[in-house]
Amino acid sequence: MSKQILVLPGDGIGPEIVAEAVKVLEVANDKYQLGFELSYDELGGAAVDKYGVPLADETLERARAADAILLGAVGGPKWDTIDPAIRPERGLLKIRSQLGLFGNLRPALLYPQLAAASSLKPEIVAGLDILIVRELTGGIYFGQPRESKVLENGERMAYDTLPYSESEIRRIAKVGFDMAMVRGKKLCSVDKANVLASSQLWRAVVEEVAKDYPEVELSHMYVDNAAMQLVRAPKQFDVMVTDNMFGDILSDEASMLTGSIGMLPSASLDANNKGMYEPCHGSAPDIAGKGIANPLATILSVSMMLRYSFAQVEAANAIEQAVSVVLDQGLRTGDIWSEGCQKVGTREMGDAVVAALRNL
Repeated sequence: MSKQILVLPGDGIGPEIVAEAVKVLEVANDKYQLGFELSYDELGGAAVDKYGVPLADETLERARAADAILLGAVGGPKWDTIDPAIRPERGLLKIRSQLGLFGNLRPALLYPQLAAASSLKPEIVAGLDILIVRELTGGIYFGQPRESKVLENGERMAYDTLPYSESEIRRIAKVGFDMAMVRGKKLCSVDKANVLASSQLWRAVVEEVAKDYPEVELSHMYVDNAAMQLVRAPKQFDVMVTDNMFGDILSDEASMLTGSIGMLPSASLDANNKGMYEPCHGSAPDIAGKGIANPLATILSVSMMLRYSFAQVEAANAIEQAVSVVLDQGLRTGDIWSEGCQKVGTREMGDAVVAALRNL
């Protein structure tokens, strides 16, 4: 039986980078006889333009029926002035929530060829391989009540809430420990337990889950210290597990250790490893349509899809190897370019990965 993949190109550079990732996926599909069938729909601003909402009901049902989802990016200034309830980002939050995609895996892996592109000295980041496990469907991005209002004296105020239940924390902690077990057996849980009640519960529950994983070395770190340590000595970390907002911020910080956020893929998984796969970067409307965006994060997201949702480890490894081959060839998009390398555009980078994959 064929496997169904729903492709949601999204906004900004989304269609450009997804097009290159699809080329790679189609080659892998043929080369390894994976039996994938692809269909397309819209999410985000493109969905607002087509359906009037950032996530149409029919799109959500197609996503439920699919075996995996490949997403580009959403948002852009075109939609900044519309009703906040139908902003493109609301579609992204809704599909994550409705599909139960609570576990977000964000690897920060420094390819040795890109050591010079990192914002830190090569000796600090050489060999970097971190996995950030981010809780994705709870916390401050989804918390209620939330409100923006004008007080009687005319002053504006707004508030958000940061709720977490024990079960939400327990399930993401388990993902973190499971990932640590197949890596270096070290897990750092990041919170703000000295200030936030939700973080105090977070730490307590993580400690309870740790009893089921005696082989894993557990540590705790406040998020402000974790942010500092990521740029001071990032290789001290193996797997980090944290909440929705902290994970959003820390994974973007970690991206610069690898040379560019254009290199960071991600997987958002439900309890059965059905997932949505997307680059960690945004829609970059300032460079949309120029053919200069880096497609490697999206291509590597395809590799994560094959690994986590379909258990196609050989094909996943091959895509990652193809990316490494292309970097060995000295090909670079502008965000990772350095002296002595050949600058290429989005399509050229995708074509190079396709060629390398075919030749493996």
